[in-house]
Amino acid sequence: MLTRSLLLKQTRRRVSQLSHVTPPKQIANEPVKAFSNKDTLDWDLLRASVSKFKNASLDVPLVIDGKRIFYNEGNRHYVQQVNPAQHTQVLANVTQATEADVGAAIQASKRAKLEWYKLPFYDRAAVFLKAADLIATKYRYDMLAATMLGQGKNVYQAEIDCITELADFLRFNVKYASELYAQQPCESSPGVWNKAEYRPLEGFVYAVTPFNFTAIAGNLVGAPALMGNTVVWKPSQAAALSNYLLLTVLEEAGLPRGVVNFIPGDPVQVTNKVLADKEFAALHFTGSTGVFKKLYGQIQQGVVSDLYRDYPRVVGETGGKNFHLIHPSASMPHAVLSTVRGAFEYQGQKCSATSRLYLPESKSAEFLADLVGTLESVRTVNTSASKINGGDLHGFMGPVIHQQSFEKLANTIDEAKNDPELEIIAGGEYSKESGWFVEPTVIKTTNPHHKFMSTEFFGPILTVYQYPDAEFAQVCKTIDSTTSYGLTGAIFARDRDAINVADDLLKYSAGNFYINDKCTGAVVGQQWFGGARMSGTDDKAGGANILSRFVSIRNVKENFYEITDYKYPSNYE
Repeated sequence: MLTRSLLLKQTRRRVSQLSHVTPPKQIANEPVKAFSNKDTLDWDLLRASVSKFKNASLDVPLVIDGKRIFYNEGNRHYVQQVNPAQHTQVLANVTQATEADVGAAIQASKRAKLEWYKLPFYDRAAVFLKAADLIATKYRYDMLAATMLGQGKNVYQAEIDCITELADFLRFNVKYASELYAQQPCESSPGVWNKAEYRPLEGFVYAVTPFNFTAIAGNLVGAPALMGNTVVWKPSQAAALSNYLLLTVLEEAGLPRGVVNFIPGDPVQVTNKVLADKEFAALHFTGSTGVFKKLYGQIQQGVVSDLYRDYPRVVGETGGKNFHLIHPSASMPHAVLSTVRGAFEYQGQKCSATSRLYLPESKSAEFLADLVGTLESVRTVNTSASKINGGDLHGFMGPVIHQQSFEKLANTIDEAKNDPELEIIAGGEYSKESGWFVEPTVIKTTNPHHKFMSTEFFGPILTVYQYPDAEFAQVCKTIDSTTSYGLTGAIFARDRDAINVADDLLKYSAGNFYINDKCTGAVVGQQWFGGARMSGTDDKAGGANILSRFVSIRNVKENFYEITDYKYPSNYE
C-alpha cells in the first residue's frame, strides 16, 4: 500500500509531464505607492505596523529544516538589532547559530534538495509568485515597518525596496526562468531528438545578504531556489528582522521546509563551516569588496586542494565609487537635484550611491551654490529630521546603519577638516546622542587623485573636483583610472558629442551607465544591475543572465534510427 508521501511524489512526477506552463503574461513592475498627504489609508496602516514593531522586542530564531530554534534553547546567545534612529530601542533579539547549527542547516539543504528540484517548474514558480502578491498586499505595511525601523529607511525608500523591487525580483525571475528553460537546441538531425536540461547545481547555495536592501536579500535567496537549488542563508545582523519576516512570507506562500535555512550568526564562523563542505556549490553574495575578495580566495584554495566536487559558482556584487560627470551643456538644476538624490538618498548607503562629482569650472560656482542651498533643507543633525524612524516618518534622510558605520564616517569627516587638499563646503556635522546621524556632507578637493576620490565611504559624503572645461576628455580618462571599482556612473549633458565621448571613454568604468539621470535606482526588468572590475562579477541582478549561474546544463540526444554496419560510406570500395 502506497504511503501518502510516496503517492504525492509519484503524482507530482506524473503531473509534471502533462504540460509545459508559462508564467502569467501580465508580469510587470509593481507600482510604487506615493505615500503623499492624500494617501491617508496607507499612512494609517503604516503607522499601525510601525507601532507594532516599536512596542515589542521580537525574538528572531534560526530556521533549520522548517524548525524554529530560539536562543534560549541550548548553548546559544543572541545579538540585539536596534533602531538606528533611536539606538536604545531594541527591535529584535536575533538568535546566533552555533557551528553545529550551521552543519544542521547544510544537511537540511541537502535533504530538501532531493525533492525540491524534482517539483515541476509550475510548483516552484507558484511559491514565488504568491509570495510577491503577499508582499504587495497582506504584508505590505509590516514589511515596510520592519525595513524602515530596522534599516533606517524613510517610507519611500522602503517602498521601492522591500515592496516593489522585491516583488519585481520574485515575479520577473519566474518570467526569466521560463524563457531559459525554453532555450533548446535549434537543430536535430533526421532520426535524432536533442534537448537541454537545466539542472540545479549539484550541492547547495550559500547566500550572504546585506543590510541595505531587503529586496537584494530576497533575490540572493530566491533566484537560486527558483531554479531548484536549496539555500543556506546568512542574513545581515542589521536586517535580521525584515529578512525573517520575508522568510515567513515565503513559507506561507508554500516554500517547503529545508529549501531555505536561515542562520544568522558570526560571519566568519558560519562561512568557514559552509565553505568547508564538499557539496558547497555556489556563493551568492552582496557586501563589502574586502569580504568578497577573502571569500573568493578561500573558495579558490578549496578548489586547488580538491575540497569540492565541482568548481563552485561565485556570484557577487560589492562596492563602488560612483560618479556624476557634469558637462557645461547640462541642465544644471536637473543635475543638482539628481546629485542630491544620488548621493544622499538612504544616507548614501547604496553600493550605487554618487560619491564623486566632477564639475566644469565655468559652471562650478552655480552648481555648488544650488547644491549647498538645497542641502540646507535636508539637514539631519539636531533638527526635527533627526527623528526619522524614531517619530517623523516624512523626512528625506535618516540614520546610518550602526555604530561601526557612524564612527568610520565621523572619522572621515574629521580627517577632511584637517587636510589642506580638502574643504568641507556643506554639512560636516554628526551626532550619536539618540541615533547614528551624519549630515549630508560635500567636500571639495583640489586633487583629482586624492584618496577621497577613490575610497568608498558608504555614507552621505560626496567629494567634488572642478575640471577645466577644455579638458573634458581628459577628465573622463581620470574618472576611469582613479578607482578599482566599476559599478555605476552618470553623464549630464545636452551636447550629444560630449555624451558620445563619455560613453566611449567610460565604457568599462560602470556596469550601469546613466545619461542625464542619477546613478542609483536601477529597476528590475529595465536596468539590469551589477558592475565589473572590483565591484563584482557583473551577473546582472534583475535580468535573465543571473539565473544561468545557478543551473548546470545537461544535453540529451535520443536516436531513433538503428545502424546496420560499423563502417562509414567512405570505407567501401
